[in-house]
Amino acid sequence: MKHLSFLFILGLMAMASCKNDTASSAVDAAANAVTTPSVPAATSPTAAAPGGEEPAVPAGPITSIEFTDTEHDFGTIMEGEKVNRTFKFTNTGQEPLIISNAKATCGCTVPSWPRDPIAPGESSEIEVQFDSKNKGKVGGQIQSKRITITANTDPVNSYVTIKGTVDKEAGAEVAAPAN
Repeated sequence: MKHLSFLFILGLMAMASCKNDTASSAVDAAANAVTTPSVPAATSPTAAAPGGEEPAVPAGPITSIEFTDTEHDFGTIMEGEKVNRTFKFTNTGQEPLIISNAKATCGCTVPSWPRDPIAPGESSEIEVQFDSKNKGKVGGQIQSKRITITANTDPVNSYVTIKGTVDKEAGAEVAAPAN
């Protein structure tokens, strides 16, 4: 039991001595600062926040965004068709608008957005493509896909939605292989 206590005390002393080694910590920090370049969020449109949750919001002043419309109903389409929609917006603030990311609720919907800053008063577009492959059913399957736009705005996220019904031809189901 004395040996176990001795090892425990020795371990505590080793940990305490590591915390007091400020000279080597300062040298290590300086070396890291020199060898690890820092990249501002505004120059990296796909930069992720610590922990990988959401993309980093561009650094700098806040502005505002206004969409012409935020929802598009594409009606009824047949499974396998692709639908494209353009969402037009304007930078209604006083600072350049920087969109750092646009992502959809699933991989069947792909947004593309301008990577360059949009000047105050200027307009631009976000293109959204929805691929209905494997999204339909006989009689119709309602689909609704939300696209989150992250920018230097307040609030940070804006949303647009594309929705409709995906129909499938009767008898188009894939037959299960017989065993």
